[in-house]
Amino acid sequence: MTYRNPPTTPRKSATFDDYTLSEIRRAAATGIYDIRGAGAKRKLPHFDDLLFLGASISRYPLEGYRERCDTSVVLGSRHAKKPIELKIPITIAGMSFGSLSGPAKEALGRGATLSGTSTTTGDGGMTEEERGHSKQLVYQYLPSRYGMNPRDLRRADAIEVVVGQGAKPGGGGMLLGQKISDRVAEMRTLPKGIDQRSASRHPDWTGPDDLEIKILELREITDWEKPIYVKVGGARPYYDTALAVKAGADVVVVDGMQGGTAATQEVFIENVGQPTLACIRPAVQALQDLGMHRKVQLIVSGGIRNGADVAKALALGVDAVSIGTAALVALGDNDPRWEADYNELGTTAGAYDDWHEGRDPAGITTQDPELMKRVDPIAAGRRLANYLKVMTLEAQTIARACGKSSLHNLEPEDLVALTIEAAAMAGVPLAGTNWIPGKNGF
Repeated sequence: MTYRNPPTTPRKSATFDDYTLSEIRRAAATGIYDIRGAGAKRKLPHFDDLLFLGASISRYPLEGYRERCDTSVVLGSRHAKKPIELKIPITIAGMSFGSLSGPAKEALGRGATLSGTSTTTGDGGMTEEERGHSKQLVYQYLPSRYGMNPRDLRRADAIEVVVGQGAKPGGGGMLLGQKISDRVAEMRTLPKGIDQRSASRHPDWTGPDDLEIKILELREITDWEKPIYVKVGGARPYYDTALAVKAGADVVVVDGMQGGTAATQEVFIENVGQPTLACIRPAVQALQDLGMHRKVQLIVSGGIRNGADVAKALALGVDAVSIGTAALVALGDNDPRWEADYNELGTTAGAYDDWHEGRDPAGITTQDPELMKRVDPIAAGRRLANYLKVMTLEAQTIARACGKSSLHNLEPEDLVALTIEAAAMAGVPLAGTNWIPGKNGF
């Protein structure tokens, strides 16, 4: 009788997993790098790694149905004659017309207005639908200058000078030719159907001294009425925040690597920048060291999903947050009801692989006239407003449980971390201990 050893169960490599193997095969077959939209998909330390310490005996909670918890915030009070006054500390991030369809941009404006907050233009200029349905609209000033003109600068309620994005700090933007429709081409002064590549840096300056001159120029154009934001990708948040303040910014926006993009290289999205959680405390520290915390407002973005994320960001010292990907989901993007259509594109609802293709079945990240008909901007705007309402109520619930009568009274003392990494990044104790990794050299 012949005896054979039992077979060993095949084990796949953690390093060369199925996705990595498929990417190697794709690269070998095509000879080009992969391009996609959205933000980092790898697992990163995030707000889920933090917990709130609710009130008990040592803290006195507030009654949710009787005691008020303020959610309002004023942005741009440092220099502007007309700062932005918001009912909630959740804004809509810049997403371009071109990347998004006209109805989607209109829906963002409608939803933001219903919620008492602001929305932002993005690369490619200001559309009439967006301006008409946005009570408070932030106008992005980007390296490409697509669609930029003094008339729209003056029509905006604030100006955001975009130095970088969290998905690609140090990298320029992309808009593939299939999304350059007649209208997009006209607004950007581009040929129809030709890939658009934005510069990775502004042509007007090489450092903070030049940026200060540009900010003064923008103030002169707008008669010192409009707040000037400076947005940076989350790479060196301490120094970038400090230099933005030096250049005269009213508001600093820091975008972590979970922040989305219309299209860029996969290798960039997954390997450049820092997680949003890692960016907050250095940015806050820079403001504190300069004596400008709460005088210059700080907005963070990148992976904000719910009211708990909002509350945690504010507890770490942020004045407001900004959402992009979550806002598109609220409008109806990547909805499972279009699963069959996503499958035809070689993806699945929830993978967010289609943003750069221009064939989004939901009609949101496309310029296809037939697909755009699937977006009802009125209904989509209401969905966004509902979502923002829920996020705000969730954040208020947490704040009251911590005994706070304002979301902005939340503080690091209200938090603990579940992992050493999150504790070190957020500067709060590891749960069950009083140890903050890295503090006092330990």
